[in-house]
Amino acid sequence: MTEERGQRPSQGRRRAERLLGGAAEPAAPRPARPASEAPPAVRRAALVVAVEAAGLAVLALVLLYLTFASTPESTGRALAEVVYVGFFAVLLGAAAVGLWRVSGWARGPVIVLQILLGLFGYYSAFEWGGAFVGIPILALVGLELYLLATPEARLAFHDR
Repeated sequence: MTEERGQRPSQGRRRAERLLGGAAEPAAPRPARPASEAPPAVRRAALVVAVEAAGLAVLALVLLYLTFASTPESTGRALAEVVYVGFFAVLLGAAAVGLWRVSGWARGPVIVLQILLGLFGYYSAFEWGGAFVGIPILALVGLELYLLATPEARLAFHDR
């Protein structure tokens, strides 16, 4: 039948493969992404975020210990608090690695978590009366937001 139309059998088979999803041509290799060195402000910001992540991880372990060593009013609520603090510690740790590598996704979560930590620090320092906790948190948040707002940090994330 293909010979009647003037086509060779191999041409018909190639058309059917294209139509029915035959093997595709191999993709061209991706060009190598230039490894950009992070500016000093971004490296410092990544270190500050890593310190915050380590502090939250320690806090999660302390809360877990206190949950099992004492009798909380609600064990479920206490464990949920441990999970939230642990989740934020992991998220900040991943964001610290992303900042160190100047990944475009890392800046947004860091800023959002800094705002949340700033609110917690403000509450701790001025409403709760725990200035020994709130003031260092506010200092770290202020330092982090300053480092991410420097011109060199903004330019590092501009093309990403």
